[in-house]
Amino acid sequence: MADKGTVFIVSAASGTGKTSLTTALTARNDNIQVAVSHTTRKPRENEINGVHYHFVDTATFEQMIGDGAFIEHANVHGNFYGTSTREVEKIINQGIDVILEIDVQGAEQVRRQMPDAVSIFILPPSLEALKQRLFERGTEDIETLNLRINNARLEFEQASLFDYLVVNDDLPTATQDLMTIVYATRLRQSNNNEALISLLQN
Repeated sequence: MADKGTVFIVSAASGTGKTSLTTALTARNDNIQVAVSHTTRKPRENEINGVHYHFVDTATFEQMIGDGAFIEHANVHGNFYGTSTREVEKIINQGIDVILEIDVQGAEQVRRQMPDAVSIFILPPSLEALKQRLFERGTEDIETLNLRINNARLEFEQASLFDYLVVNDDLPTATQDLMTIVYATRLRQSNNNEALISLLQN
């Protein structure tokens, strides 16, 4: 096992299914977990504070920004989202891989601070499929729905900046694609120096 875990950035347009994918991935792998982000948006039905997000008010979030508590933060669809530096470091220092479910703005911030992070962008099979998923989710009004679609087009333009692209047309297939990326990363020479050094010393 590597001395430290790897940071995996997973980004996608809203409605693409990144949360379903990362949930499926972590359910099949004990040595990877999702960092719980902070957000100022209101919880959706069945969302649990501290499990899906740390739900905080705007004043608390702004105080955390001032304290330098976030490895990344962004305003998305009128709400703030951020990932705690302390939480990420706590996980990877245990040799556990961590997934950051963040938008493209946050992904760029993390890439600058952690150049060894592995970035993955999740694509829908088509724009029409994305529109249908968002409509069927039924959690936004028409104005918000249109905003998310317009933002999705802008986010797709950033997809080429990521290390890997995964199309989420079929959940089991896309989950296996994610697992393949994780396993391949763990086999990198830089992640197995300890085993190599041990062999060379014998």
